[in-house]
Amino acid sequence: MRTSAITRRQVMVAAAAREIRDGEVVFVGMRLPLLGFALARALHAPRAVGLFENGVIRSSPPAAPIITMGDPPNIAGALACTTLADVMSHLQRGRVDVGFLGGAEVDRFGNLNTTWAEDRGRRIRLPGSGGAADIAALARRTVVLVHHERRRFPERVRYLTSPGFGTGRGWRETVGLVRGGPGRVITSLGVFGFDPESGEMVLESLHPGVTLEELRAETGWPVRAAPDLRETPGPTREELDAIRRFDPDGLWTG
Repeated sequence: MRTSAITRRQVMVAAAAREIRDGEVVFVGMRLPLLGFALARALHAPRAVGLFENGVIRSSPPAAPIITMGDPPNIAGALACTTLADVMSHLQRGRVDVGFLGGAEVDRFGNLNTTWAEDRGRRIRLPGSGGAADIAALARRTVVLVHHERRRFPERVRYLTSPGFGTGRGWRETVGLVRGGPGRVITSLGVFGFDPESGEMVLESLHPGVTLEELRAETGWPVRAAPDLRETPGPTREELDAIRRFDPDGLWTG
């Protein structure tokens, strides 16, 4: 398959789906994570269970393409349709293996800002946390999906909405967060992991067609690259077919 036939968002969805292991409990989130969970559940994680912030719990892909978690195909065939309090209680009990997050800003230690932004000197109020701070604090690990541009990747977020590794490894324990932390940051340019010693983001792969210089130019700190830096695997034919089945009009991945 030619790389030109694949969009970067499709690469992001495939990379997100691969972060879900079979049998895991997943706090799914909105937009691309909806497709990531559907893809994983359909292909390689048939025992994964998805939790949605509106209270839906399901153990199968949606019955048809969806745009939001509240669409009827995501409710049809669900294990349960409960409440926000019910699904959040699973976080508090340590039952959520991986939670998907997004943000307006992400910094070098995986902290997220979804509260305030600035545009040409104007301060702009963003939607805020929703359940994101709870997921970041209480899930066993988190995966962040975000468009990669310099204004979204400052060395330090303007406002800490959802905690990553704070100021570095050990910070979470200092403030009383007994588990979790970011495991991956998947962007429109590449995939980052985290240094186990420092808690800093480390670039693990570049998406097809992206150069290291291009990614560094869109990042607000000197990016560390892994010694075995590689190209992010694009979606397989099977993955691409599934992505197109769940997003036939390319609303999320076009």
